[in-house]
Amino acid sequence: MDSVSRLLRLARLRADLDKRCLLGAGTRMEVPTHGEREAPFHVLLEGTCRLQVGTVLLDLRPGDVVMIPSGAPHRVITDGKGDQVGTAEAAGDAFVTTRSEHGAEPVIDLFCGHYTFDAGTGSLLFSSLPDPVHVSFGQSAESDEVLRMLSALMRGEARREGEGTAAILSALCTVLLAMVLRTARGDTTRSTLWTAAADGRIASAVEGMLDDPGADWTIERLSRTAAMSRATFLRHFTRDTGTTVGVFLTRARLMAAAELLATTDATVAAVAGQVGYYSESAFSRAFRAHLGTTPARFRRENSLRGA
Repeated sequence: MDSVSRLLRLARLRADLDKRCLLGAGTRMEVPTHGEREAPFHVLLEGTCRLQVGTVLLDLRPGDVVMIPSGAPHRVITDGKGDQVGTAEAAGDAFVTTRSEHGAEPVIDLFCGHYTFDAGTGSLLFSSLPDPVHVSFGQSAESDEVLRMLSALMRGEARREGEGTAAILSALCTVLLAMVLRTARGDTTRSTLWTAAADGRIASAVEGMLDDPGADWTIERLSRTAAMSRATFLRHFTRDTGTTVGVFLTRARLMAAAELLATTDATVAAVAGQVGYYSESAFSRAFRAHLGTTPARFRRENSLRGA
């Protein structure tokens, strides 16, 4: 199984489409903080608007996707003169439809939802992504075609809103995330995603560490496998993944450890050894630093054995 598919499975991801926003000119929509282990996302189908997260202001065009891994509060703003107007919501069976107050003619068609993920691999995956993630699929002919088809399916199902609509839209939103993780590189995004390394040699190194995190992954071994000098490999790895080999390897090992703790009876010491730690105490320190809890407590709270 490829790394993106495996990561999404291990993250125990759930996708929910919350709103379809048909907003008129001069509208501001406030989006509150999301819950723990929730990452809101927006996909713009028609029109242009701005999305503000803290001090970051993004200009969105059709085909743009924004995801906020931290769940931070943000706002969507449409262009227009005069005072900004608010929004009104109408509940439906599968999602809420949000429109501008006073019934302004829509200038954008925006889908808004959120991803929910587990406390192990999911938390490590989403915390490793830029915040926010902004991907412009319209920059690539291939991805633009896929997004057009996906958008047409989402809009068609949203208009239909019948039996099974919530499940269908959830599946399509998961497809959207897989597209983001595998294609967010170069001219499609403001920030590098390690899941979308463009250089095949770096992608192979990433796959290798994810497949066998307990192996002795030295810089020398990785650079020889990639047929690069040590310095060239380190430079290309950081450029293509946005992180260092050491940070990435720690993340890969802790993802594997979280899965073992949740699904097996192996002792903490045995799990530490399987993922490449020679010291149980060093493993426990790293686990707590990245996941905010001890391996033993994580197992008690997240065990899937017998579930």
